Amino acid sequence: MMQASTRETTRPTVDIVIPVLNEAHVLRESIATVREFLLDDFSFEWRVVVVDNGSTDGTADVARELAARHADVVFLQLEIKGRGRALRHAWQQSRADVVCYMDVDLSTDLAELPRIVTAITEDGYDIAAGSRLLKESKVKRSHQRDLISRSYNIVLKLLLRTRFSDAQCGFKAVSRHAVDELVPQVVDESWFFDTELLVIAEHQGCRIKDVPVVWSEDDDSRVKIVSTAWDDLKGVFRLRRRFKAERRGASQPMQVSRKQP
Repeated sequence: MMQASTRETTRPTVDIVIPVLNEAHVLRESIATVREFLLDDFSFEWRVVVVDNGSTDGTADVARELAARHADVVFLQLEIKGRGRALRHAWQQSRADVVCYMDVDLSTDLAELPRIVTAITEDGYDIAAGSRLLKESKVKRSHQRDLISRSYNIVLKLLLRTRFSDAQCGFKAVSRHAVDELVPQVVDESWFFDTELLVIAEHQGCRIKDVPVVWSEDDDSRVKIVSTAWDDLKGVFRLRRRFKAERRGASQPMQVSRKQP
């Protein structure tokens, strides 16, 4: 159930999804931090949805405990790994007006959360994406990761002609309509899920809001940079082939059948 409130019940509903994989050591503290912020500073009806996708370290036990203790925390469990798979499952089973996601390390300052939600509920955007690459953003990260991120987004602009600035920041909000229309078109089940969602959205004329964020790198990140980068590049070329095929199909003259005399 959505967070109970004495305010009007017509406020937009928001699900904040947190995908987790072997995060038992930080999950309890992170959820406490998120709930404290939401209870104090978030003017929407909300739930926190924890999605465990294949943990083996007791993460599921912690998540179940939190969901049993707090009515505003929901626990979902998948046996197979994949951040994209976790987001797809949580977003598609949700009926909230807006679905968000953030990384469990809370690298992005929670103060930015109302901004990405109101970009959808008040400004009419389909997707609001946190960006670490805007001039207004305040980011603390290694030079290596910054270079990789900037290079990746340049590749997207060159090969797929994208206009959004940061495909991979783990901090996004998506409208219910966009979830229903776009997520079924996304093929990837892992780290490329974000990029594919944004590229398809932009390709189909959806409105995407770039939101500057305050962001600090997590020293405990489990992302395997080389293999992830290779998978991302394969995804980029897959989308490039898809769009070329769509353009060729659109340019084919309509075939008119003629009856034989």
